Amino acid sequence: MKKALVHDWFYTNAGGEKVVQSLTNVWTDFDYYTLIDTLTDKDRKDILKGAMSNTSFIQKLPTAKKNHRKFLQLFPLAIEGFDLSEYDVIISSSSAVAKGVLTNQNQLHICYCHSPMRYAWNLYFDYLKSKSLMRGVKGWYAKYVLYKIRQWDVVSSNRVDFFIANSNYIAQRIKKIYNREATVIYPPVDTDTFQLCVDKSDYFVAASRLVSYKKIELIVQAFNKLPNKKLIVIGEGPDKKKLQKIAKQNIKFEGKVSEEKMVILLQKAKALVFAADEDFGILPVEAQSCGTPVIAYKKGGLLETIIENKTGLFFNKQSELDIINAIKNFEEIKFSPQAIRENALRFSRQRFEREIKEFIEEKIKHFFGEKKIF
Repeated sequence: MKKALVHDWFYTNAGGEKVVQSLTNVWTDFDYYTLIDTLTDKDRKDILKGAMSNTSFIQKLPTAKKNHRKFLQLFPLAIEGFDLSEYDVIISSSSAVAKGVLTNQNQLHICYCHSPMRYAWNLYFDYLKSKSLMRGVKGWYAKYVLYKIRQWDVVSSNRVDFFIANSNYIAQRIKKIYNREATVIYPPVDTDTFQLCVDKSDYFVAASRLVSYKKIELIVQAFNKLPNKKLIVIGEGPDKKKLQKIAKQNIKFEGKVSEEKMVILLQKAKALVFAADEDFGILPVEAQSCGTPVIAYKKGGLLETIIENKTGLFFNKQSELDIINAIKNFEEIKFSPQAIRENALRFSRQRFEREIKEFIEEKIKHFFGEKKIF
């Protein structure tokens, strides 16, 4: 059987790419399709086992490799431009448009959905406000583009035969937006790399892409009011200069770090502080895999991965005061690194690869009959 794997874009090695990496661990003979591909040689070797992907016309547009999202209005046209008619099975890994590839009734299309397009749906107003697009001609145009994207997004959801969601939280979002049921298979976490460490140092850590919806600014502002507590911020992004400007001396910015350094920083941290409304949240599980508790916003996929007062604790509002109070409460609780790691093992890469293999092979048997082998 011929198989295609469609991913929104390959430019980093984050949660979505870890799912693709596991899929290529299970099956080695995919052909790959994506809007743009700017992977480093190392990431290409890890994620795609060294293979090149088929890219869309967006790859050749000026500045696309630095800021592909500026061409949002072209994404549907680009993804529909891929001719996948020769493939029996299409697997899409989608948080934007990958699920919208054109297929026919003789093809099986299974979508692993990280989320329906966030900036068109649940982050719509946050996105417009962060880009100063609530008013004016540019604002009107952005709203119109996102309006058309939402229409296309719902229509293209009918091209998927089976949805897999990365959490119950996202399964509910898929039901709300697409009126489709989704099977939950939690994404893979590399618990073998993020090993247990019981010897903690006297610092907290926050890590993510430095963009507004990750709410790193709230964490920085909270630690500005806790001068005796050290915070290490990991990550790059458009908000970095702004955050560095407002941060006080107890806050250190590490920028983008290697996986090896990330492991060490998570292993030695007192806790990971996480303020985003996350779909699943691989990083908080990686921290728990190291035996490090998580102080997190009480919403989203983290409710499915953190056991309150055992592997971390929650705060109820995305506010400086709530984060400050949570940190103070955290200092009063004694956590067991071993118990925290045990919880993280529920989300291992091995578990994901077994579950995804069983799910996809079962659907293939029902769709094509027993004689077809994937």
